[in-house]
Amino acid sequence: MVSKSNQRLRRLTLAALLMALSVVLGRFFLIPIPWTHGNLNLCDAGILIASMLLGPAYGTAVGGFGGMFLDLISGYPQYAFFSLVSHGLEGLSAGYFYQKAGERRGYQWLALILGAVIMVVCYFFSDSILYHSWMVGILGIGGNLLQGAIGVLVAMWLVPHLKKHLLL
Repeated sequence: MVSKSNQRLRRLTLAALLMALSVVLGRFFLIPIPWTHGNLNLCDAGILIASMLLGPAYGTAVGGFGGMFLDLISGYPQYAFFSLVSHGLEGLSAGYFYQKAGERRGYQWLALILGAVIMVVCYFFSDSILYHSWMVGILGIGGNLLQGAIGVLVAMWLVPHLKKHLLL
Protein backbone atom coordinates (compact mmCIF):
# COMPACT_ATOMS: atom_id res chain seq x y z
CA MET A 1 0.00 0.00 0.00
CA VAL A 2 1.26 3.47 -0.90
CA SER A 3 1.31 6.06 1.90
CA LYS A 4 -0.48 9.40 1.52
CA SER A 5 2.76 11.38 1.42
CA ASN A 6 4.20 9.00 -1.16
CA GLN A 7 0.98 9.31 -3.19
CA ARG A 8 1.22 13.12 -3.07
CA LEU A 9 4.85 12.97 -4.17
CA ARG A 10 3.94 10.73 -7.13
CA ARG A 11 1.17 13.11 -8.23
CA LEU A 12 3.41 16.16 -7.87
CA THR A 13 6.19 14.45 -9.82
CA LEU A 14 3.77 13.45 -12.58
CA ALA A 15 2.42 17.02 -12.70
CA ALA A 16 5.97 18.39 -13.09
CA LEU A 17 6.68 15.90 -15.87
CA LEU A 18 3.43 16.77 -17.65
CA MET A 19 4.20 20.48 -17.37
CA ALA A 20 7.60 19.88 -18.93
CA LEU A 21 5.97 17.68 -21.58
CA SER A 22 3.42 20.36 -22.46
CA VAL A 23 6.22 22.92 -22.86
CA VAL A 24 8.24 20.52 -25.03
CA LEU A 25 5.18 19.60 -27.11
CA GLY A 26 4.40 23.28 -27.51
CA ARG A 27 7.92 24.31 -28.41
CA PHE A 28 9.14 21.55 -30.70
CA PHE A 29 6.00 20.38 -32.50
CA LEU A 30 5.12 23.62 -34.26
CA ILE A 31 3.08 24.16 -37.38
CA PRO A 32 3.01 27.82 -38.52
CA ILE A 33 -0.46 29.15 -39.27
CA PRO A 34 -0.16 31.78 -42.00
CA TRP A 35 -3.46 33.61 -41.39
CA THR A 36 -2.66 34.23 -37.71
CA HIS A 37 0.34 35.56 -35.86
CA GLY A 38 1.20 32.25 -34.18
CA ASN A 39 1.76 28.54 -34.49
CA LEU A 40 -0.26 25.41 -33.96
CA ASN A 41 1.31 23.30 -31.22
CA LEU A 42 0.52 20.36 -28.97
CA CYS A 43 0.74 22.00 -25.54
CA ASP A 44 -3.00 21.47 -24.99
CA ALA A 45 -2.50 17.71 -25.11
CA GLY A 46 -0.21 17.85 -22.07
CA ILE A 47 -2.61 20.17 -20.23
CA LEU A 48 -5.63 17.96 -20.88
CA ILE A 49 -3.72 14.80 -19.96
CA ALA A 50 -2.77 16.40 -16.62
CA SER A 51 -6.38 17.44 -16.06
CA MET A 52 -7.66 13.94 -16.79
CA LEU A 53 -5.09 12.07 -14.72
CA LEU A 54 -4.61 14.45 -11.80
CA GLY A 55 -7.72 16.60 -11.58
CA PRO A 56 -8.52 20.29 -11.77
CA ALA A 57 -5.91 21.67 -9.34
CA TYR A 58 -2.97 20.06 -11.12
CA GLY A 59 -4.59 20.72 -14.51
CA THR A 60 -4.72 24.42 -13.62
CA ALA A 61 -1.06 24.50 -12.57
CA VAL A 62 0.18 22.50 -15.55
CA GLY A 63 -1.92 24.55 -17.95
CA GLY A 64 -1.23 27.97 -16.53
CA PHE A 65 2.46 27.69 -15.78
CA GLY A 66 3.20 25.46 -18.77
CA GLY A 67 1.53 27.93 -21.14
CA MET A 68 3.27 30.87 -19.51
CA PHE A 69 6.72 29.23 -19.63
CA LEU A 70 6.14 28.23 -23.24
CA ASP A 71 5.42 31.82 -24.24
CA LEU A 72 8.42 33.14 -22.34
CA ILE A 73 10.87 30.77 -24.04
CA SER A 74 9.20 30.99 -27.47
CA GLY A 75 9.52 34.73 -27.96
CA TYR A 76 5.93 35.67 -27.07
CA PRO A 77 6.36 37.29 -23.63
CA GLN A 78 3.39 39.60 -24.29
CA TYR A 79 1.19 36.49 -24.11
CA ALA A 80 2.67 35.07 -20.88
CA PHE A 81 0.01 36.44 -18.53
CA PHE A 82 -2.79 35.66 -20.96
CA SER A 83 -1.54 32.08 -21.34
CA LEU A 84 -1.34 31.69 -17.58
CA VAL A 85 -5.03 32.56 -17.38
CA SER A 86 -6.24 30.91 -20.62
CA HIS A 87 -4.51 27.57 -20.23
CA GLY A 88 -5.02 27.62 -16.47
CA LEU A 89 -8.78 27.93 -16.97
CA GLU A 90 -8.61 25.24 -19.65
CA GLY A 91 -6.95 22.83 -17.22
CA LEU A 92 -9.28 23.78 -14.37
CA SER A 93 -12.52 23.37 -16.31
CA ALA A 94 -11.45 20.23 -18.17
CA GLY A 95 -10.26 18.59 -14.94
CA TYR A 96 -13.36 19.57 -12.97
CA PHE A 97 -15.87 18.42 -15.55
CA TYR A 98 -13.84 15.31 -16.41
CA GLN A 99 -14.03 14.26 -12.75
CA LYS A 100 -17.77 14.91 -12.75
CA ALA A 101 -18.15 12.81 -15.91
CA GLY A 102 -16.83 9.68 -14.22
CA GLU A 103 -16.77 6.76 -16.63
CA ARG A 104 -19.34 8.22 -19.02
CA ARG A 105 -17.29 8.52 -22.20
CA GLY A 106 -19.53 11.08 -23.93
CA TYR A 107 -19.32 13.41 -20.96
CA GLN A 108 -15.55 12.97 -20.82
CA TRP A 109 -15.32 14.21 -24.40
CA LEU A 110 -17.61 17.09 -23.54
CA ALA A 111 -15.45 18.04 -20.54
CA LEU A 112 -12.31 18.27 -22.67
CA ILE A 113 -14.07 20.11 -25.47
CA LEU A 114 -15.39 22.62 -22.94
CA GLY A 115 -11.85 23.17 -21.65
CA ALA A 116 -10.58 23.76 -25.19
CA VAL A 117 -13.44 26.15 -25.99
CA ILE A 118 -12.71 28.16 -22.83
CA MET A 119 -9.09 28.46 -23.99
CA VAL A 120 -10.25 29.65 -27.44
CA VAL A 121 -12.56 32.28 -25.93
CA CYS A 122 -9.82 33.53 -23.60
CA TYR A 123 -7.39 33.85 -26.49
CA PHE A 124 -10.00 35.67 -28.56
CA PHE A 125 -10.10 38.35 -25.87
CA SER A 126 -6.32 38.23 -25.37
CA ASP A 127 -5.63 38.80 -29.07
CA SER A 128 -8.26 41.53 -29.24
CA ILE A 129 -6.76 43.33 -26.24
CA LEU A 130 -3.12 42.94 -27.28
CA TYR A 131 -3.67 44.12 -30.84
CA HIS A 132 -6.53 46.56 -30.18
CA SER A 133 -8.68 44.88 -32.80
CA TRP A 134 -11.58 42.46 -32.63
CA MET A 135 -10.59 41.27 -36.10
CA VAL A 136 -7.28 39.91 -34.79
CA GLY A 137 -9.21 38.01 -32.13
CA ILE A 138 -11.56 36.61 -34.76
CA LEU A 139 -8.66 35.54 -36.98
CA GLY A 140 -7.15 33.52 -34.11
CA ILE A 141 -10.28 31.47 -33.45
CA GLY A 142 -9.74 28.89 -36.21
CA GLY A 143 -6.15 28.09 -35.30
CA ASN A 144 -6.93 27.94 -31.58
CA LEU A 145 -9.92 25.67 -32.21
CA LEU A 146 -7.76 23.35 -34.30
CA GLN A 147 -5.05 23.31 -31.63
CA GLY A 148 -7.63 22.56 -28.92
CA ALA A 149 -9.26 19.82 -30.99
CA ILE A 150 -5.92 18.10 -31.60
CA GLY A 151 -5.17 18.33 -27.87
CA VAL A 152 -8.54 16.72 -27.06
CA LEU A 153 -7.98 13.89 -29.55
CA VAL A 154 -4.45 13.15 -28.33
CA ALA A 155 -5.49 13.23 -24.67
CA MET A 156 -8.55 11.01 -25.15
CA TRP A 157 -6.45 8.50 -27.06
CA LEU A 158 -3.46 8.50 -24.71
CA VAL A 159 -4.98 8.66 -21.21
CA PRO A 160 -6.60 5.20 -21.19
CA HIS A 161 -3.18 3.72 -22.01
CA LEU A 162 -1.48 5.79 -19.33
CA LYS A 163 -4.05 4.82 -16.68
CA LYS A 164 -3.17 1.16 -17.18
CA HIS A 165 0.47 1.77 -16.29
CA LEU A 166 0.43 4.61 -13.75
CA LEU A 167 -0.07 3.95 -10.07
CA LEU A 168 -2.05 7.00 -8.98
